[in-house]
Amino acid sequence: MSSEKMSSSSPPYDLIVVGATGFVGQIICRYLCDHAERESFTWAIAGRSAEKLAQLKHSLGIPGETLATFVVDVFDQGTVTALCEQTKVILTTVGPYSLYGETLLRACATTGTDYCDLTGEVQWVKKMVTKYEAIAQQSGARIVHCCGFDSVPSDLGVYFLQQRALERFGEPCRQIKMRVKAAQGGISGGTAASGVNLIKEAIADPEIKALLANPYALCPKAPNPQHPVPLIPVQIDHTFGEWVTPFIMAAVNTPIVLRSNALQNWAYGEQFQYDEGLLTGVSVGGWLKAQGLSLLLKILGGTAAIAPGILEKIVPAPGEGPSPSQQQAGFYDLRFWGTTASGETLMAKVTGDRDPGYGSTAKIIAQAGLCLAKDHLSRPGGFWTPATGMGEPLIERLTTYSGLTFSIL
Repeated sequence: MSSEKMSSSSPPYDLIVVGATGFVGQIICRYLCDHAERESFTWAIAGRSAEKLAQLKHSLGIPGETLATFVVDVFDQGTVTALCEQTKVILTTVGPYSLYGETLLRACATTGTDYCDLTGEVQWVKKMVTKYEAIAQQSGARIVHCCGFDSVPSDLGVYFLQQRALERFGEPCRQIKMRVKAAQGGISGGTAASGVNLIKEAIADPEIKALLANPYALCPKAPNPQHPVPLIPVQIDHTFGEWVTPFIMAAVNTPIVLRSNALQNWAYGEQFQYDEGLLTGVSVGGWLKAQGLSLLLKILGGTAAIAPGILEKIVPAPGEGPSPSQQQAGFYDLRFWGTTASGETLMAKVTGDRDPGYGSTAKIIAQAGLCLAKDHLSRPGGFWTPATGMGEPLIERLTTYSGLTFSIL
């Protein structure tokens, strides 16, 4: 079904970018300006500062009233509700979402407005599903979290491999391993702030800490209690012939992938196994790199837990991040190795042509928003993952417009 609001009249905009003047918001807006030459859509920008919105508009080279602007306080229910009534889809970059996101999400769920974001805060996603899923189902709002590098390449990579396995073997893969073969990119202050806030919440609340260690946290039920924790240990991966170390985004991506399986009525199987890791090479050099990266993760986590103020001083501040040239030079190469119950194997490759966190993420979420706004999707209102909410239409958009590739090796 196409995206529809509760009211009978169609809203004036397909998409409104909230947080447009932030670091990643500006990248998204520049991408949308370029993409408007290839696809017809209506869009607007929103933020808390009229002056910054005007500056952004000027930097984009958009004259007059060609691009509408909305000044929005994300804590003001009336303001954000009025904003939602102007558009088919809200695309928001305003994080940490556990601090700034609920009012806007509630307005979308209530008004029947589709929604996508860049959160990697599993505890917040769980809370939002619990509080607003029934409301979204009634209004018709399709809510899709984690529409950036976390977790679209992982979620759609698994979905893509499973579809090809069904076509070739007539059965899904019962186990898939995602390995980061290569990647290059920086981190922004917004991501750093979200990470520090997440650790603070986990320290303050033992239930949140336990939830973050549970890969089935976002599933209605956990059919396989033997599933390993999201962060794997340093080990030799005999499938790839290299050392593998924990991949920090696995703690976000794994719950999303497993939720996709649950939302598809366990289409991958109730005993489906999934894990992610970062390949570091062979022999002693690969082992040393793997151990070094693992130790760095522990140090950063410990610093955030013991003295978050110190970590906040050494990571980029909000509004800072990779330069345009660094984004252009960035890339990623992900491999997905699947094994079926009968022993058949298949490997997929997913690549992106910009830095994962910003250059590629901006293009991914922009196309996710347009997919919700313009494509004929079969999903009704509710909380969906990228794979279950958009699936093949989003893969097609990403390969056509966003510099991603999905292939079988």
